[in-house]
Amino acid sequence: MATVPAAPLPTRAPDAAATARAWIDDYLARAPAHDVLRGAALAPWRATLEELAAVAAHDLGHARDRVQRHAADIGTGFRLLGETEERPWPVSPVPLLIDAAEWAGVAAGIIQRAELLERIVADLYGAQTLVANGTVPAALVTGSPLFLRPLVGLAPPGGRHLHFVAMDLARGPTGEWRVLADHLRAPAGAGYALENRLAVGRTLGGLQDMLHVQRHAPFFAAFRAGLAALCRRSDPRIGLLTPGRYNPSYPEQAHLARYLGLLLVEGADLAALDDKLYVRTIAGLKRIDALWRRLDPRLLDPLAFDTHSRIGVPGLIDAYAAGNVLLANAPGAGVLEAAAVAAFMPALAQAVLGEPLKLPTIATWWCGGSAERAHVAANLDRLTVAPAFQHLPLGLADDASRADLLADLARRPQDYVGQEEVRLSTVPTVIGDRLEPRPFVLRAFAARGEDGAWVVMPGGFGRIGEHPHATVAAIGEGLWSADVCVHGPDPVPRVSLLAAPDALHVRRNPGTLPSRVADNGFWLGRYLERGEALLTAIRVLLGHSIDADGGAVLPPATVGKLVGLIAGTGAAPAPADLSRAALTTFAKTAMEGDGGGTVAAINRAARGIGEASRDRLSADMLRLLDAPPPGQPGLLERAGSLQRRYAAIAGLSAEHMVRNDAWRFHDLGRRLERAVATARAIRLFGMAGAGDDDLSTLLDLADSQISYRQRYPTGLARVGAIDLVALDPANPRSLAFQAERLAEHLARLPVLGDDEVAEPQQAQAVALAATIATASPAGLDADSLGDIERRLAALSDAIAHRYFLQGAEPLRAPELTLA
Repeated sequence: MATVPAAPLPTRAPDAAATARAWIDDYLARAPAHDVLRGAALAPWRATLEELAAVAAHDLGHARDRVQRHAADIGTGFRLLGETEERPWPVSPVPLLIDAAEWAGVAAGIIQRAELLERIVADLYGAQTLVANGTVPAALVTGSPLFLRPLVGLAPPGGRHLHFVAMDLARGPTGEWRVLADHLRAPAGAGYALENRLAVGRTLGGLQDMLHVQRHAPFFAAFRAGLAALCRRSDPRIGLLTPGRYNPSYPEQAHLARYLGLLLVEGADLAALDDKLYVRTIAGLKRIDALWRRLDPRLLDPLAFDTHSRIGVPGLIDAYAAGNVLLANAPGAGVLEAAAVAAFMPALAQAVLGEPLKLPTIATWWCGGSAERAHVAANLDRLTVAPAFQHLPLGLADDASRADLLADLARRPQDYVGQEEVRLSTVPTVIGDRLEPRPFVLRAFAARGEDGAWVVMPGGFGRIGEHPHATVAAIGEGLWSADVCVHGPDPVPRVSLLAAPDALHVRRNPGTLPSRVADNGFWLGRYLERGEALLTAIRVLLGHSIDADGGAVLPPATVGKLVGLIAGTGAAPAPADLSRAALTTFAKTAMEGDGGGTVAAINRAARGIGEASRDRLSADMLRLLDAPPPGQPGLLERAGSLQRRYAAIAGLSAEHMVRNDAWRFHDLGRRLERAVATARAIRLFGMAGAGDDDLSTLLDLADSQISYRQRYPTGLARVGAIDLVALDPANPRSLAFQAERLAEHLARLPVLGDDEVAEPQQAQAVALAATIATASPAGLDADSLGDIERRLAALSDAIAHRYFLQGAEPLRAPELTLA
């Protein structure tokens, strides 16, 4: 972690101070008594709003749009449960400011609570004295679906159950802080806190130094060092285990993995062997020492928990029990997330720590006790009745009436809790073009550092409610989040997770490449090239057969071949005739229809792979993949817009991706797909007897018209066209060029054996390149091209069998690489 020199503060507009004062005066005239600005020192807030006025031209709406653009540039997004489309991350341009002295008390309470939670979990899965002496009712543990009985008596690697915890905090009307909920299973939100800081920091560039805002980097560095310190190897490999791209917080997980230098893995990437855990890579099995898991513990291992889990790792818990893989947090810790546990936290603090809670818990009554049940039943109008164990009790609907609730409360009282309604403090939020007070909840985070002590992130992220008088805030439709800045009188070193320049160990290998990531890169390349080839054929059809102003019209025989080429991809059924109207409909369907082979469908597939690879792709690449369909009125204009987008993506791939193994797989996919398309086009338009129209179409499909005209100005000839499109190794669109690149890439990829004998996919690529290199233009007929297409398909299968995941099979060859 290196110290970075402070940057000079930006120059403000002369009237920014006046604008900030006007905003604050207007806000305080409407803000409720429990707003954070009431009774607070206004100087930091004025400085913040002055900075906002200076960079946003005194327009709050523009400030909101600006910070949203920065969040989009970072790649921040989220999903609501059940949705497949990502939403933009809603971040407010106005941060929540907390004085360092006030935060010190909050942080002390978080550390105390984290240690208390650790000791309770250790007891519940160990000696269980808290249950034996009655401090915790047995039904609270054994009746909880979050209690994992198979883990009782199992000591976690490193001796600690909790490594990273989150707590939802509410600030009351008088400024006191209370805990609303604990998050221990797979705490989410730390990445959003980081992304909020990045987005707001880019908007308010001078604020951090001006207010001495405490930074997040030391917290993340401590957490990473804490995980590494508990691993058995000196140079451990640490992964972030994600449920996959459809998880609501997958964008956050990808961002955290990239920021912390962790390997982003899914269950299918991992294999347990001899009580050790490995990631399945293109170079064989590589040892994993620790996992920061974001996967529900019941889905971790189908052999230990839910047998129906298809996203877990069979044998993972055996490796965990043997002490060979650290899981953060330990499975089973979520038993303390149950709302019912909150009712016993004050007593537990006294029993376990011998002191009261520094951060009180929201008042909670568990209805498993008769007196508590009676209290809740008598006070339904002023209490919130909630499930005791995370889920709505069986048999009770979301819209249950008061009578239904009372009846079910009498039948199954242990399934319910009553909680006080918390009135939340409000914070300035940009709504429309002015500041409005909105309630907020703060999610705070604590992690163990290298020495095992708890470290608290300074701040966290605020979740802002939509309505002025809401008692609960959750990210959703119309809601916002806020950066939380802890500021103080003392300068804060500008720190980074990057190592000091002189201490950095130089490396040019980016590290382990999981098979799934290679698979995604390969198919992203294939889909992009497939879409571009199909779009090129559609544009040739549109430009030469339908557009009356586009030049000479192709003859029916050539048009029929173009139609067959497009229809053969599955993009659209062939039209009944070759009339202009029929061809226009056919082209539109092939480009924008709902079928599985259309350009639109191919783009959706590429976009899906991009979403799953966001830890590996640049923000510009993701933005292009995620861009909406073009909106020009003309079909040819929309096709041209899409073609330029494909060219931009290809340019990013060619000029911005480091030439590592991940890039090689992406380029392998492109080269293989382009070779297939080129061979098919030659077979249709370049055989003996091909006329000028067929040959011209072939050159258009191969994007080689200019090259041919420069080389052969006298006119079209089959031998010259075939040589350029099929056999010229200097033409980047030719078959020969693709074959050479395929052989070159495969020769550079890792092999499993050390006998220096070519692996099957390497031998096939070399043989294919030699066949094409020794062919003659005159001898290249339909049979030889058909054989090339079959060999390309076999090469694709060989690449997949050697490098990509094959179901649950951990290995793809008799040899095994373990590291």
